[in-house]
Amino acid sequence: MDTLQGYDIVSDQDDLDHAGDAAIETPANVGTDERRMQVRAYNYWASLLGDRTLPSIEDLSPGELEDFGPNSVLLDFSAGIENPAIVYLGTGLRRECAIEGRIEHISDVPPRSLLSRLTDHYLQIIANAAPIGFEAGFVNQRGADILYRGILMPFSSDGETIDFVFGVISWKELASNDVSEEIGREVDAALRSSAIAGEVTPIWADGPAADEDDAGTLDLGGMETLGEDAPLADWLALARDGVEQARTSEARSHNALYRAIGLAYDFALASEGAPGDYAEMLSDAGIKVQARSPLTAVVKLVFGATYDKTRLTEYTTALEHAKAAGMKMGTFADYLGRYEGGLKALVRDARTQRRSSLPARPDRREAARSAMKAAAPLDLGTITTDQDGLAVVVARREADGSLAIVGALPGGLDLGQRVIMAAVA
Repeated sequence: MDTLQGYDIVSDQDDLDHAGDAAIETPANVGTDERRMQVRAYNYWASLLGDRTLPSIEDLSPGELEDFGPNSVLLDFSAGIENPAIVYLGTGLRRECAIEGRIEHISDVPPRSLLSRLTDHYLQIIANAAPIGFEAGFVNQRGADILYRGILMPFSSDGETIDFVFGVISWKELASNDVSEEIGREVDAALRSSAIAGEVTPIWADGPAADEDDAGTLDLGGMETLGEDAPLADWLALARDGVEQARTSEARSHNALYRAIGLAYDFALASEGAPGDYAEMLSDAGIKVQARSPLTAVVKLVFGATYDKTRLTEYTTALEHAKAAGMKMGTFADYLGRYEGGLKALVRDARTQRRSSLPARPDRREAARSAMKAAAPLDLGTITTDQDGLAVVVARREADGSLAIVGALPGGLDLGQRVIMAAVA
C-alpha cells in the first residue's frame, strides 16, 4: 500500500507510508482504451495546448464539458496563491460535498470533504508547472469510505503565468472494511494498464509504481552504446530502437524516454563525423536542416518527422542544451535522470536562459522621436492635404523659438482622421 505516495489516507486503519513524488514522461500517446475520467480530462487539457507552454483559460468552459464538468472545480490565483478563488464548481462535486449556496474561496471548502482532497494539491501545480495526478482513499464528512482519483491541470491568462487551475476528480463509495483491499486492487490494475502519457506528461503526486526501480520494469535490451567506429546507420537504428522502447513501454517511467533522448544525442554527435552519410539520410527522409536550429533535423530523423511538434521542440531544446554544455557520448540520459525536475525542468530552464541572453528589443517610440528630432525641415509646398485642405503634420520647436514641420502623415489614413478628431476634442 505504500505505492499510494505523498498523501494521507484517512480511515479507521493505520496511516499508510509516504514516499516522494514520481514523474512519468514517456513519449507514447494515451491509449484509446483508457476510460478513467482523469485521463480523459488530461487529454482534453493537452488538446488545448497547441504550440503553447500552457493552455489559455479563455479556451476553458467547464460548464460545457458534459463528460467531466460536473466533477470539476476551477481555481483562480490571479489575486494570490494563499487563498485562491473558486470560480466554478461542478454540480456532481457540489452534491457529493453537500455544499449549498455560494462557495467563493478555498478557505470555504468543508473539511473532510472530497473537494478538500482535490484542492490540497494545488500548490504542487505552481511548483511543477505540469498536471498533477493523485489517487487515494479517505473517510468523508458523512463517515463513508471513499476511493478517489483526480487530476489538477494548469491554465494561464497570459501564456506564461499559472493563474488558474482546473481540477477533475472521480470517486466511489465502499464499505469501510473493504477500503484497503479495494485500493490494492485499483493500484494493481493501474500497474498492469497501459502507461499514462501524452502531449505534456503529468506528474503523479500519489500514484502507483512511483517508488519502484524503473529500470527493473523495462526491457532495455539492445540499448547499449556502439563503438566509435560504428556506421552512422547503426547509430540511427540504435536511437530509433530507443524511441520504440520508450513508445511501447508499459511502465509509468521517464527512464525509457531519457534513454531515447540520450541516444538521439549520441547519434547527433556521431553524425558530425559522417556528414556525407548524415546528409544522405536527411535527403532520403525529406528533412531539411534549419539554420537556426540544426538539431531539429536530428530529432525528426530519430523520432519521426510527423511526431508531435511540441515534443520535437522540447527534445531539440534538450539536445541543444547538451551540445552547448559539451557533453560526451553516452552521458546525456543519466544527466537528464539526475536533473532536478527532469526533462520539463531542463527545457524550462534552457528557454529562460535563452530569453535572458537575447538583446533587448529597440524601443520603437524612442527611435521614432529621435528620427523626428534629427529630421530636416520639410518644404511646406510639398505637404499633401486632403480634399478639405487639411494635413496632419509633426512640428518641432527650433532653437530660435520657431516651429519647423519635420514630418507629415500621408493623406487618406484613418489615423489622420483620428488625430483631427482628437485635436478638436
